[in-house]
Amino acid sequence: MKNLPIGIQSFKKLREENRLYVDKTKYILQLVTTGSVYFLSRPRRFGKSLLVSTMTALFQGKKSLFEGLDIYDKWDWTQTNPVIRLDFAGINNDTAANLQADLEKVILKTAQEYGISLTREAAGSFFELISKLHQTTGRQVVVLIDEYDKPIIDHLTDLSVAEENRNVLKSFYGILKPADEHLRFVLLTGVSKFNKVSIFSELNNLNDITMDDRYASICGYTQTELETCFDEYIERLQEEYQMEKTDVLNTIRKWYDGYSWDGSTSVYNPFSTLLLFDKKIVSNYWFETGTPTFLINLIKEKNGIQFVLDSIMVEDAAFIGYDIRQIDIVPILFQTGYLTVKSKQTPAMAPPEYILGVPNKEVHDSLMRFLVSGYANFPVSQTDNLNSSKNNVRINI
Repeated sequence: MKNLPIGIQSFKKLREENRLYVDKTKYILQLVTTGSVYFLSRPRRFGKSLLVSTMTALFQGKKSLFEGLDIYDKWDWTQTNPVIRLDFAGINNDTAANLQADLEKVILKTAQEYGISLTREAAGSFFELISKLHQTTGRQVVVLIDEYDKPIIDHLTDLSVAEENRNVLKSFYGILKPADEHLRFVLLTGVSKFNKVSIFSELNNLNDITMDDRYASICGYTQTELETCFDEYIERLQEEYQMEKTDVLNTIRKWYDGYSWDGSTSVYNPFSTLLLFDKKIVSNYWFETGTPTFLINLIKEKNGIQFVLDSIMVEDAAFIGYDIRQIDIVPILFQTGYLTVKSKQTPAMAPPEYILGVPNKEVHDSLMRFLVSGYANFPVSQTDNLNSSKNNVRINI
């Protein structure tokens, strides 16, 4: 069996170590050949960083890393492009000053890697880097921005810091429009769509593919991918617990499947699925990586517990974006992965409507525990008996 890619967000490392990779390159090929500026929203730990890393290797012409993948014989490997990659997971955002300083460091480091000298500062250095890369290489530039909204998301409980960080981001993102002639391809990933950051209002050619059914499975594992790519791991669970394959699959599906952005294509949470195959124990892996204190407080503040107890219908406008001081609870629960699309209705010549609900047992059980704790001021550690099973259970539940 190939080793699982747990915790690996580098496509280069994953491929060089011959770890299991679920091939998503057909979606990447479609993106880069049909458009140029995209935004993709997915919850945390859903494979966004690996997607960005894969695109980085593609545009840099790392042909050997793609051998055996769908895109291998469909890509012109003689055409490479300079790549600027901004990964906000590794950028200090404690204050606006630190955020700007770290952004400048990343830009300067990228310039040095390409042998380019910069004379401008702040957002001006970003524009200068893009234009000079185009001029010196003769190739348009690729800009890949991972977790574009992290400096805002991290401070939603301190709105003064969030707003200051937003202003810094606005100045940097704002140069993408005047730099358009120098750009070959732009992708921004994140969790939420925030207004007033110069992306969604100023980039006229931005294509938000978050709810696009053509890219519904660009992140996460489909049922077919699960059964094909992880067949040996599924067999190992069968042997471990002396269960029929159908029962094993049904259990995995109940706990970790159910995420959808188009109402028809369902995908598994990749983070939780990988840990299940590694540890051979069903658990609330994804939920435990980030206690949603802010979300629980928001649910209490907005009296929104009904949104996680029952399905809710929303219109397409609910996903357009929002200001950090006027957060609507339903879109943020959806964008952070606590609600998902259960079905999509498309009236004749009218915007679509969506039915949202909790995706699976992992999210449902954990969310209930934290809600009880938050509403009743009861320790989370003592809420295990509220679920139909313990928080950590053997797979034969």
